[in-house]
Amino acid sequence: MSVSLLSSSPLNPAGSSAQPQQSLLPDELPDALAFVQAAAQRSDDGHFDELHAQPAGTPEAGTPRPEIAPLWQRFFRANGSAGWLDLANRAARVQRRVREDGATYNVYDDGPSVPRAWPLELLPMLIGPEEWAGIEAGVQQRTKLMNAAMSDVYGERLLLEEGLLPPSLVLGHPQYLRPLHGCVPPGGVHLHVAAFDLARGPDGGWWVLGQRTQAPSGLGYLLENRLIISQQFPEAFGELKVQRLAASFQALLHGVMRLSKAGERARVVLLTPGPHNETYFEQVFLARYLGITLVEGGDLTVRANRLYLKTLHGMERVHGVLRRVDDEFLDPLELRSDSALGVPGLLQALRAGEVVVANSPGSGWLESPGLAAFWPAVCERLLGEDLLLPTTTTWWCGEASVWQRHQARLEEFVVAPTFPSSETTTGFTPVLMATQAPSARAALAGRIEADPPAHTLLSRARPSQLPVWREGALEPRTAVLRVFAIADGAGGWRVMPGGLTRVAHRRDGIHDPWLSMQRGSASVDTWVLTDGAVDPTTLLPPPLSVDDLAGWHRTVTSRSAENLFWLGRYTERAENLLRLARLTLEALSGSMLHGASPAVLQVLDVLARRHGLVSAGVPSPAQSLRVFERSLVHSLGETRGVTSVAFNLQALQGCAQALRERLSQEHWKLINEVGENFQQHLASVFESGSAEPLSDVLGVLNRAATHLAAITGAQTDRMTRDDGWRLLSVGRQIERLDFLSHALATGFEHGLPERDDGFALLLGLFDSTITYRAQFQARREVPPLLQLLVRDLDNPRSLGWVAQTLRGRFLKLARHEAAWAAEVAAPLPTPESWPLAELAACDEDGSHTALITALRDCSEQALALSDAIGRKMFSHVGAVDHLVWQ
Repeated sequence: MSVSLLSSSPLNPAGSSAQPQQSLLPDELPDALAFVQAAAQRSDDGHFDELHAQPAGTPEAGTPRPEIAPLWQRFFRANGSAGWLDLANRAARVQRRVREDGATYNVYDDGPSVPRAWPLELLPMLIGPEEWAGIEAGVQQRTKLMNAAMSDVYGERLLLEEGLLPPSLVLGHPQYLRPLHGCVPPGGVHLHVAAFDLARGPDGGWWVLGQRTQAPSGLGYLLENRLIISQQFPEAFGELKVQRLAASFQALLHGVMRLSKAGERARVVLLTPGPHNETYFEQVFLARYLGITLVEGGDLTVRANRLYLKTLHGMERVHGVLRRVDDEFLDPLELRSDSALGVPGLLQALRAGEVVVANSPGSGWLESPGLAAFWPAVCERLLGEDLLLPTTTTWWCGEASVWQRHQARLEEFVVAPTFPSSETTTGFTPVLMATQAPSARAALAGRIEADPPAHTLLSRARPSQLPVWREGALEPRTAVLRVFAIADGAGGWRVMPGGLTRVAHRRDGIHDPWLSMQRGSASVDTWVLTDGAVDPTTLLPPPLSVDDLAGWHRTVTSRSAENLFWLGRYTERAENLLRLARLTLEALSGSMLHGASPAVLQVLDVLARRHGLVSAGVPSPAQSLRVFERSLVHSLGETRGVTSVAFNLQALQGCAQALRERLSQEHWKLINEVGENFQQHLASVFESGSAEPLSDVLGVLNRAATHLAAITGAQTDRMTRDDGWRLLSVGRQIERLDFLSHALATGFEHGLPERDDGFALLLGLFDSTITYRAQFQARREVPPLLQLLVRDLDNPRSLGWVAQTLRGRFLKLARHEAAWAAEVAAPLPTPESWPLAELAACDEDGSHTALITALRDCSEQALALSDAIGRKMFSHVGAVDHLVWQ
């Protein structure tokens, strides 16, 4: 061996914080395993060592586990000694790939708009074939047992009558759903996906720490981990015969389809709580991988006990739902009435057998740690078998003698809430009493004494420790393995050959016994090795044929459609308000210096109030110019009580957040930045005490306008022009037609064309000043003004161009409902065809009554079209039989 210098020494058993020193690298690899063993710090006392398979604290050096050794042998054979030094680069590539994929995990304490990058470690965890066979059998049995318990508790209730399960633990659990008693889901399958958190004890055996049966998370992250880590060790991954995951994902989808009435023709969707959910990334990722539609509750509706997806072109039948919405929020008609996440009538559709819900609602009570001690007897009663995988020892304090017997030794246990939403604790987060101060232990003891059934005591688990890469060393981290069981739709369950392993962020991470991702744990890819052939199943789609492409279209859900519609409207509305605010402040400033005409100030007052730039109680400019100006300036950043600039920018950001899966990173970044920058720059103006605050505010408005112009460019040139884009464009044109026609009508009502500053204001509102000067120089005449602002089809700000574009894009958008579209579009105005002479003509009293009436009609018809689109394409108000696919 030759001697090389590392930035930090892998031979330092005390930790990576020691000073750099020399370390040995195997140039000719006479003993790669001995090198890795020397580079790895030993696990802490009382924890199984996943690298050495040797209980920590023993004097023997040990050897790497049989499953670990081949990984390092192949690694050094493929990369030589330089491979060890390259591990830092590989770890950096992992983090870069996570960022490129947009893999995030939202931590609620950070706030809904601060997603964290998904924490992924470089080195995989390996499990050999024989060991996996034991885990697989145990998890299959557990899933079968949980499903049988669900069938009994919602059916005959033998377990409750015979005392094998305490009724107060089951019927008193807030996630036991009485409306579903007697409901038998299709095929009798309650659990389509079950997740079990396993830990290896000091003796090397596996124990169940907990289970997730309601809406288990992690499948998407598991897949993301595999795609990234397998590319970092391609030689080892290929040669070690790591079992693939695709067949399990395929079984999940096909299992739901087989159990539905439509069979192989079933449509399955993934129901998400929305973008602010902590695991939203994996829900989007999983839906794309499975090739199914990601939906929110508002996308679905129940009609005649059947579930439908509301799409832009009608309602499509849904036969299966993979859900990530918790039980209590699923159906506001029968569960939480304040839920906006669920679907009214979903439980009735489930009872009628018209939809498969995975998992069936009402399974949350199975997750209670208070039930752990009862499962062995339940297994013997329902399955006639001994429980293969033991559970960590637990004591439910609801049993009379338990609390009295153990309260003096509280520091020896982990205290967990028996039920979710307990008033004495929060969620299912356990408390390791050994780490609590005496005062905190005393306070918790008092809460347990006041309500013993709400608490469960668990023996302290000491999970095994897994090596992770840290600056040139392999450091041990406590690890918990989440394993998933998938229903196959034929009465059985298959265990996904792999899992989501979680590791503590720090070596001393003992304060979170279950390694919650919310508390900063990281994830590790899990490789299950096989002695047989590697499953070749893939979910990569087959090549598309010419016939497939001929009928290809992208489904746009009604929720996405509505958000696209309002994305267009809020973008246009924000642009219009920025322009109106800038012109108003410039006119107010000019009035103070030179005297703007009263007619201009009056028009600006009308427009500012109509569009929310000032509130109703603010005096007009004629009454108090200063008060009006100050009110307008300070309302620019308000998001409550007025629909001002900041309000519309915030609404624009909200629509974009709901459309993240459709928007490019650049488009989303622009929208996210414009609102934040506007608020920050405006606040800095107010706080600076500037000598010229109005000039600074105008600068903020101009920067925001430039930013919005970039957003408009992204929407015009960077988005696929499908029906979703057409709807966005229709929204923009509706907003533009309403704003411009109303502004022009108001201007003519107050005689603005007769005044130089009024004439200039109208051109400014239409953003057509330069265009007018280029064509008509300094003329201040009504006919050329109306020609440019009303009839000119080359001017994208003219009413004629807007109305024509609006009509054309709407008719193409609604081509599947041609008769309805023609009826709705018929009243839309055609300003490009209005005779110019009649438009410019005045009445006997000098007013433009005909023009003003036509302009008011433009505004009304734009808003009427908006209402018609909402009823037909978003709410689907109308005949029940309006379907496009069965």
